[in-house]
Amino acid sequence: MAKLKSAYFCSNCGYESPKWMGRCIACGEWSTFVEELVRKDASSPKEDTRSFADVKSKPLPLKDIKAGEEQRIDMIDEELNRVLGGGLVPASVVLLGGEPGIGKSTLVLQTILKLKNILTLYVSGEESARQLKLRADRIGLENDNCLLLCETNLDEIFKNVKEVSPQLLIVDSIQTIYSEALESSPGTISQVRECASSLLKFAKQSGTPVLLIGHITKDGSIAGPKILEHIVDAVIQFEGDQHYMYRILRSIKNRFGSTAEIGIYEMNQSGLREVSNPSELLLTRNREGLSGIGISAAIEGIRPFLIETQSLVSSAAYGTPQRSTTGFDVRRMNMLLAVLEKRAGFKLAQKDVFLNIAGGLKVNDPGMDLSVISAVLSSSLDIAIDNDTCLCGEVGLSGEIRPVNRIEQRIQEAEKLGFSRILIPANNLKGFNKKVSIDIKQVSKVSDAFRLLFS
Repeated sequence: MAKLKSAYFCSNCGYESPKWMGRCIACGEWSTFVEELVRKDASSPKEDTRSFADVKSKPLPLKDIKAGEEQRIDMIDEELNRVLGGGLVPASVVLLGGEPGIGKSTLVLQTILKLKNILTLYVSGEESARQLKLRADRIGLENDNCLLLCETNLDEIFKNVKEVSPQLLIVDSIQTIYSEALESSPGTISQVRECASSLLKFAKQSGTPVLLIGHITKDGSIAGPKILEHIVDAVIQFEGDQHYMYRILRSIKNRFGSTAEIGIYEMNQSGLREVSNPSELLLTRNREGLSGIGISAAIEGIRPFLIETQSLVSSAAYGTPQRSTTGFDVRRMNMLLAVLEKRAGFKLAQKDVFLNIAGGLKVNDPGMDLSVISAVLSSSLDIAIDNDTCLCGEVGLSGEIRPVNRIEQRIQEAEKLGFSRILIPANNLKGFNKKVSIDIKQVSKVSDAFRLLFS
């Protein structure tokens, strides 16, 4: 006879407590405990349907362990391969998160439909087989090695996995899967933790890579306990605004590669298209004579691309001036506006300032500071910046322009796209010996940059 009991779980780390506590003693977070029903079986244990290996792991001395290059699975997608670090590693567990409707399922489905030589099992807990078929028809791809299973019971999923023996397992989504060993509902902390741990055990014992799709909360973090992100080998997040066509695939955690890589996609009617050269798509074709536009040579990961920074400065219609940004940190913009007023002498206290990163991208590169303040000043003075001028540099609180990383790649990207002049921080060319046709101007203060741009 099953015995029901109630327990409290920390939504941040998954710590279990028999009673409610205001502060978690494991992770230190406040007001994170939620109550869930759990079931302890008093009867004899059931047959274990989740064991995929008869031989237990044994301890080995470090000298006997061979550390060779990981054999990765080519996902037939350059952007996804870049974010994963070169491809999908066997026996790994990857968690893909993103907002509802951003295109997570579309990205995964079109990727596995391209894998003609890999037997894939796609487990869907949210959509019917007919819905998945309609999406596949819209994408326009077919693959006889892709099997669909609409199931939410973890034990039934593992029974089908034993019969099929797939080379790649997809679970969409982890929040819809439940285990009968627990009484709580699907999506609760205990269920997500239990199901993720079982899938991790399957991946490590069988050598089959597992790709989990997860929901995110209002604040942008993966739904469920934080321990879910610790369990998996890689966490990648699909970002973007549903009102824009561009999507960014960003690596948050990766045990087999860099976390600084991003992939860029364009959403269209037939699915997601890889954007191999985003700079050409993110720049306005005809911007001659338009004020408030600055072109920045930014870096995301190790990938350079040029971004159009748009600004609008106008007189405040109300008593309190507005400060609004899209794709840029509003606090950093406020800091840059204070630098403009204090170090450059431009009064913007009674002006509304709006800033937009074209294409709906969200970029955190500090090297965009110089283009941001230049675009703001261009709009305030109503003087356009030359079309053939590109900028990069971090602005300090004293008005100095600080060096940025990967300056060679920024310069080469601007040269490749036909820009004839680039403003960079002074003393940022140490070790750069390549001959380039672009005119490089080194500036040490914001006043020097403004003198070159608006004189």
